[in-house]
Amino acid sequence: MCGIVGYIGEKQCTDVILSGLTKLEYRGYDSAGLAAFKDKAIETRKFKGRLQILDENIKHHPIESTMGIGHTRWATHGAPSDVNSHPHTNEDHSIVVVHNGIIENYLELRERLSKNGYKFTSQTDTEVVAHLLDELYRGDIIDAVRQMLSIVKGSYAFAVVCKNEPDKIIGVRKDSPLIVGLGKGENFLASDIPAILPYTREVYLMQDDEIVVCTRDGVTVYDKDGSEKPIEIFHVTWNAIDAEKGGYEHFMLKEIHEQPEGIRKTLHYMPEDKDEVILGDVKITKEDLQRYNKVYIVACGTAYHAGLIGKYLIEKYARMSVEVDIASEFRYRNPIVDEQTLLIAISQSGETADTLAAMRLAKNNGARVMAITNVIGSSVDREAQDVLYTLAGPEIAVASTKAYVTQLVSLYAVSLHFGLLKGTLTKDEYIALRRELYHLPGYVQRIIDLDKKIQNIAKEHKDKEDMYFIGRGLDSYVCMEGSLKLKEISYIHSEAAAAGELKHGPIALIEEGTLVIALCTQDFLFEKMLSNIQEVRARGAYVVAFSKRSNEAITKEADETFFIDDMPDDITPIPTVVYLQLLAYHFATERGCDVDKPRNLAKSVTVE
Repeated sequence: MCGIVGYIGEKQCTDVILSGLTKLEYRGYDSAGLAAFKDKAIETRKFKGRLQILDENIKHHPIESTMGIGHTRWATHGAPSDVNSHPHTNEDHSIVVVHNGIIENYLELRERLSKNGYKFTSQTDTEVVAHLLDELYRGDIIDAVRQMLSIVKGSYAFAVVCKNEPDKIIGVRKDSPLIVGLGKGENFLASDIPAILPYTREVYLMQDDEIVVCTRDGVTVYDKDGSEKPIEIFHVTWNAIDAEKGGYEHFMLKEIHEQPEGIRKTLHYMPEDKDEVILGDVKITKEDLQRYNKVYIVACGTAYHAGLIGKYLIEKYARMSVEVDIASEFRYRNPIVDEQTLLIAISQSGETADTLAAMRLAKNNGARVMAITNVIGSSVDREAQDVLYTLAGPEIAVASTKAYVTQLVSLYAVSLHFGLLKGTLTKDEYIALRRELYHLPGYVQRIIDLDKKIQNIAKEHKDKEDMYFIGRGLDSYVCMEGSLKLKEISYIHSEAAAAGELKHGPIALIEEGTLVIALCTQDFLFEKMLSNIQEVRARGAYVVAFSKRSNEAITKEADETFFIDDMPDDITPIPTVVYLQLLAYHFATERGCDVDKPRNLAKSVTVE
């Protein structure tokens, strides 16, 4: 979840590193640091807090250097502090390391190294690596790194520099992302592509257990046994501007506004000029579907909420039994997985550690693994047998918006494709549903245009410390996502409850003035939702309801009402959630919260 940037070339390295780290702040931001070669030594600067502190330090006390590595941290081992910040070094500062991931056997290694006379100054697992490299170093840093990899256990991406070998930066990855940028007379390491896009579009996507050596003149990749490997270049087609704010106050707001276009692009899996769904490289056949007796959807956080809606869609249109699991729990419950299982993994970043672990468990037990991801070349992309890309473009804000709605569009495509293959959905039914789905960009844009009205709700209720979301059917899953968005960025305690469960506990929390968000978009459950609204209002709740325009009766029951266009129940989650995204955004801004970098969270969760 941390961010890594390395540079070697002719430019001022601190400029490149700080620029890159700025684009990776979403990955970690409780501290930042860098190390740069200067006068035959390595100088390190690192500080607790936001990257701006490091940036200011470098502006006032520059380091003239053309080679270095940098890091933004999301704390795992040891609280945020100057000492625990990266980079970490051996005692004489001749070997310097930055690290994303977790060294699982660090306590054992720390104890052994301490007995051998090594002194530790931090609480981190990363410092163990710096001292271990010192112990293994015999004049060849590449060999020391290779030996180190046979000793440490866990997930990691490392960048390593050595004072005695100032012509190279070493990069290593296992279960944590690391990419190489190739330039002319310069080369780069980074955790993610946006960090290096201002300088190059030629990228090598590192594989697990590879070691890369970057010099000014070239890049060499080795496997863990030391054999050189060929480099396959990935050309980045999207523009660096796509990852910038583009005049919006926050990335999250920009990404909310980009949703109509993301939906429009992802809808291309259901082309209007064909009576079929075309899922790119997904090769699942009718015979495959007849063989599978169980479908699992595994994901984390927002992607998990998308998976819940995916379950509903696949079961309805393809008539296949689906279970949805939080990826971090899936592999610890001894799931029944075999050759007759299809596992669908959903991950925005394609680097989510728990989701990757669930995929590997499924593959090891013979299951077919399909992935839905937003990042071409990510670990999820490479390890799945079938991949469907959400076409959201780069998503920078920690709180996911456009990735979620494009995941939903992708799941509509998957469920309808499976239904057509199995014959549980007729072509006429498919064409009618596709026609409705093609209205979604317009439906969403009309909601975005009501932004100011949503902002007024946040202004009026910004001091609330508790909020509740209620809904039935698909709305109950959208409530979960709305509640998550609110708590992520506004720090308001929020809960989502299936409205039918109110009398089984949650209604005990309703009192005078409690703010309740009620989703009422499912026509066949509308009257039941009216009853649930009456129940909470009778106990003093202030209800803001969201419903279809044709259900005007809601205005008599709720304190305030917002409408979506009339549409089939099955596609209401996408426009409805946009209301809830805007609601969360405005609550956060009204309360003065850092929308794009909420406390304690990171965009890409690359550790368990």
